[in-house]
Amino acid sequence: MDRKKFLKTGLAGMGTIVAIPTLLTSCSNDDDNNTTDSNTCSSSPSETAGPFPIMTPADLVRENIIGNRAGIPLLIKFTIQNTNNNCASLQGVFVDIWQCDAKGNYSEYSGQLDGDFTSEDFLRGRQTTDANGNASFISIYPGWYPGRTPHLHVEVKNSSGGSLLITQVSFPDDISNTVYATTEYNGVADTNNSNDGIVESANLADSVTGNITDGYTLNKIIKVAG
Repeated sequence: MDRKKFLKTGLAGMGTIVAIPTLLTSCSNDDDNNTTDSNTCSSSPSETAGPFPIMTPADLVRENIIGNRAGIPLLIKFTIQNTNNNCASLQGVFVDIWQCDAKGNYSEYSGQLDGDFTSEDFLRGRQTTDANGNASFISIYPGWYPGRTPHLHVEVKNSSGGSLLITQVSFPDDISNTVYATTEYNGVADTNNSNDGIVESANLADSVTGNITDGYTLNKIIKVAG
């Protein structure tokens, strides 16, 4: 991610989060050159979109998806690779993301833990991959809800809107436990990666670095048949 772009567009509207992530503002173009997460070139696991998929991603083209939510800052950096081309970077595809807030609520739906959020669209967005297959989002560390390990939902679509993959990305249990000890969250999750029943080990983020003061950066390579 370009550092100047992050400083210009990423910090706007971030007054509701717990801390401005000074760690994240130090990112450079070198961070975008991720290596593959495996020696093999096969598609990432396909996972359910869940009960709260993003409804109108074309209306939510934005890098900063925080909205009015509070939580520990999280910079999400995806690299999309094409298994039909020896896992070369895949340019010009849509990356849609949706996640719950610090209390486990999703926007755009009713029947949430804390009420009806049908009129809101926080923590949802779309970006298009660049020449290096990269797409990034400024968010908060997701909370949890009963029966699920902390996770993000991701869908990759081609330029015509056809779905290439729906998947999920989970977080290291130790980092989640550290985050959930802070005041914005609901304490330690009741489900972790080992007993989630949905995500596979391949769904785990490639790296999550940072701290609760400065925020975290998540990197994940997602492989699709482009």
